[in-house]
Amino acid sequence: MKEIIQLEEAAMLGLSIYLFTQLHISGWWYPALILLPDISMLGYTISNKVGAITYNVFHHKGIAIGVYLLGIYLHDEKIQLAGLILFGHSSMDRILGYGLKYEKGFQFTHLGQIGRNKTVS
Repeated sequence: MKEIIQLEEAAMLGLSIYLFTQLHISGWWYPALILLPDISMLGYTISNKVGAITYNVFHHKGIAIGVYLLGIYLHDEKIQLAGLILFGHSSMDRILGYGLKYEKGFQFTHLGQIGRNKTVS
């Protein structure tokens, strides 16, 4: 099942890259910005709860799609780019096993526990 999810996420990452190529924005912007959503991890410097909230907002595909569609509605390619970066980054993270976070801590995700200290069920 894990491989199927990774393939699905790879397809979504590919879709975000394809949609990016349809914008009139220089090609270097996508790789330059793809890791930017991880700035949301700074919320963990406050608390696990704040960290989980900020991380999940920046890694929620529904929000990413909404931002992209807002950019289409407003005819603003920079907003479309922001949505595509959020969407593509979320897919990339999920390929690597990083899911949406629980308030319990960064390593507790909807895809299972991550990191060195993960417990085996």
